[in-house]
Order: sequence, then structure tokens, then C-alpha cells
Amino acid sequence: MHVAVLGAGTMGHGIAQLSAMAGHQVQLRDIEAELVEEGLAAVESNLDGGIERDKLTEQQKLETLDRLQGTTTLETAVADANVVIEAVPEDIEIKHQTLTDVEAHVSQNALLASNTSSLSLTEIADALEYPERAVGLHFFNPVHIMELVEIVVPEQASEGTVERATGFVHGIERTPVEVTDTPGFASSRLGVALGVEAMRMVETGVASPSDIDTAMELGYNHPMGPIELGDVVGLDVRLDILTYLREELGERFKPPQILKRKVRAGKLGRKTGEGFYVWENGEIVGPSGDRGESR
Repeated sequence: MHVAVLGAGTMGHGIAQLSAMAGHQVQLRDIEAELVEEGLAAVESNLDGGIERDKLTEQQKLETLDRLQGTTTLETAVADANVVIEAVPEDIEIKHQTLTDVEAHVSQNALLASNTSSLSLTEIADALEYPERAVGLHFFNPVHIMELVEIVVPEQASEGTVERATGFVHGIERTPVEVTDTPGFASSRLGVALGVEAMRMVETGVASPSDIDTAMELGYNHPMGPIELGDVVGLDVRLDILTYLREELGERFKPPQILKRKVRAGKLGRKTGEGFYVWENGEIVGPSGDRGESR
């Protein structure tokens, strides 16, 4: 099967890696060559990490990389694609434009999927000439490790589309859960609710980010605490999701001021080197020095 992944960022290159590891021929596309190269380098780094942990062999790494190509040309990326997965920024206009452009270059039978974590799939699909073939495939970060994929079903999706999406997810050895297209779906809505309450606790001095994270990791067996997860996902992404959910579902999703201040200051988490924590080389090295975040 030929798979095209549009967007070589954290989610995009992870989806491309997972698809290539499952035996699919994969094209990873972004708008700049540097972004594509960074995505491909991240895949190779992930594979090297898997070798170090005895999760895969050197031969499996080489076979995976051989099935993975990068490009900046949309037509090249999707020309032979059976499945196209967009992982572009969380902006409805960008997603509309991307999928409209894709539809001009793929067969009518190609499955078109969005990795959006919160936007309406019904609205995304509405831009297509054949909206019945669109579906949400919501992967989780880090993609090559997390087992879950949410299959988000827009109003226009045909039964065959959902069946094909489910088969694809099983084929890449992940576990699908099917959810109706509602704001935040299931996982984002619950995850953001936990994350925003954790931020409010930091803001009001209930506990430090590290103590809140430790409590959830050790007390509830979460692999990563909600504050750290926000830094990993990106605080700007968290803010965008909360703003959208507030509009759709009400004031319980109102973004806290501490989050707004972080985003205004450009402290977006791991990708900028500081959020609620200070990061170096992808690892936490200490707490942020901002006022109101330590006890």
C-alpha cells in the first residue's frame, strides 16, 4: 500500500515511520526541504533508539528507511497513494486547502484522513468533492510508541470508509477506537480537561508542576503528567484547543491566564526550550523560573 503523510513535524514524521515499519511505501511531504529533512532525521533517530532498546534490528531499520521517501511536491507525494493522512497545523483553512489540493491529484478511491486532535471532521470533509471518503485518524504522541488511534467519524463518511480506516489502523498494529465527530472527540476532550485543571492548580499555588506530574504518574499510573504533556504537545496547541472547546462546549474549557502568558511570551514548551519546564535536547532540566509556578 502507498501512504502519503502531509506534514513532517512531530506527528507527521511519527505517522510516516509507523506506516513504513508496517511495510507500506511512504511519502513524507512538507512545504520546505529543511522540514522534510528534519522529519526524516527524526525517524532515523527514533529507529536508532529502538535498536538501542532491542525493539528492532539494524536490518529492520534499513528496510523501514528504504520504504520512506521525502518530498516538497504535493503531486509527487500523493500520486499513487491509497491513503493520505494530513498532519498540517490545526487551522481549518489550512486543512481545507490541503485536502482540496490533494483531491485534485488522487484517485476517487483514495482514503483521505486528518490527524486533527480537536477540529470538526465534518467541517473538514465539507471542503471535498467526495466527502464520504474522509475520516479522522487521530494518533498520539509519540506515535511510534503509543498504541491508540482514534477513528473519528464525520457525518458524511460512508461505512466503507470507516471499515478501510479501521483496517489500516489494525494493519499498522495499533488499536482503534471509534468516536463520533464531536468537539474534542473523546481523548482530547478528557486529556485537555485534566491538563487545564492542572494548570489552574499551578496558577493558584496548590502544587508545583513537578509535584502535580509526579502525583498523576505514581498515583494514577500515567506515563507522563499533565503539565509535562502540555509542554511536549506545545502550549500554543493546548491554547488553540481550549479556545475552540470553550466556543463549542462552554466556560469549563476557559484557558487559564498562566497558559495565555506562556504563549504570549513564546514559552511554548519543549519545542522552544521552555514552557512550564526548561528543556535541553528534548529532556527536562529544571522548572521554569516564572513567578507563580513554584511553591
